[in-house]
Amino acid sequence: MPSTLSAAEFDRAARLLLEGRLVAFPTETVYGLGANALDADAVTRIYAAKRRPATSPLIVHVASIEMALTVVSAWPETAALLANKFWPGPLTLVLPKAAAIPPIVTAGLSTVGLRMPSHPVALALIRAAGVPLAAPSANRFTELSPTTAEHVRHSLGGDVDYVLDGGPCDVGIESTVLSLTESRPVLLRPGGISRAALESVVGPMDSAETPSGGAHTAPGMHARHYSPRTRLILVSNGDLPRQGHGIYLQHTRAPHSSAAEVLQMPHSAADYAGRLYSALHQADDANADWIAVDLPPAAPEWEAVHDRLRRAAFRD
Repeated sequence: MPSTLSAAEFDRAARLLLEGRLVAFPTETVYGLGANALDADAVTRIYAAKRRPATSPLIVHVASIEMALTVVSAWPETAALLANKFWPGPLTLVLPKAAAIPPIVTAGLSTVGLRMPSHPVALALIRAAGVPLAAPSANRFTELSPTTAEHVRHSLGGDVDYVLDGGPCDVGIESTVLSLTESRPVLLRPGGISRAALESVVGPMDSAETPSGGAHTAPGMHARHYSPRTRLILVSNGDLPRQGHGIYLQHTRAPHSSAAEVLQMPHSAADYAGRLYSALHQADDANADWIAVDLPPAAPEWEAVHDRLRRAAFRD
C-alpha cells in the first residue's frame, strides 16, 4: 500500500465506490474520476459530474490481466503482447466488451477501452474495491485535465465524493488509446506511449480521424478538448497578440514583445508533457487576456503534445 495514504483512506474510498459514489484518484497520467464500472447508475454520475456527453466513452481501469479478461469478450495475441510490454502503464487497449460492462460505459458501442495504470495509489484502490473502475479525467468536460488533487477540487468541487491525494502525476498527459478491433491496430489517441514504441511490437498502425458525429470510439477525440478558460493561441515565431497582457509558454523561441509573463517549458518531449497541464493551470489562474504557446518541434516524439495543444486551442 502506498505509504503516503493510510489504510483507512483506502478503505473509505473503496467503500464509497462499492456504494455507487465517485472517487477521484491519481494515475501516472492524470487524475481520474472513478466509479464502479459494473454499476450503470454510478457511471451515470460520472457523466453528470463532468457534464460529459453520452457519446464519449469511458476508459475502464483494472489491476490485473485477470480482471481485464472479465471486461472483454476477446483477448487476441496482440493484446497479450502489448499488455506484457506496456502494462502497468499509459496504454489503453480497445477490444470487444463483455456483457458485464453496461452500455453507458462505452457510449453504446460494442467495444471497451481498458488499461492497467502504473500509479501505486490507483492500483491499490482498484484492488481494495475489487472491481474495475470507469475513470475519465477528473474535470469538467473539454476543460484542462487535472494533474494534482487541487486541480480536481477546483474543477469539480462538491460533485466528487472523495479525493485520494497521491501528489502530482508523472506522465502528465492522458494514455495512448489503441484499437485492436480492426485488421491492423488503429491509433485513436496519441499519449503516454509513443507511436514508435507501439509499432516496435505490432508493426504499422492506422490513425483515426476526428469523428463528425455519433459515439466516439475513444475519449479525447472531440475537436475542442483539454482547454483552459483563457483564450489559447499557438505561435511558431514568437509573435504575440498586439492587445492585452498574457502568459507565454516558451519552449525555444523568446517572445517578440514584453506583453507577456514567460513560463519556461522543458526541452524534452517527455518532460514537456509532464509539465504541460500544470503550466496551463498556472497560466489560466493568472487571469490574463490570453495564453500563447511557443510550438515545440513537429517531430514524432511530440505527437501527443501537439494533439493536446491543437485541441486546447480549437475554437468553433
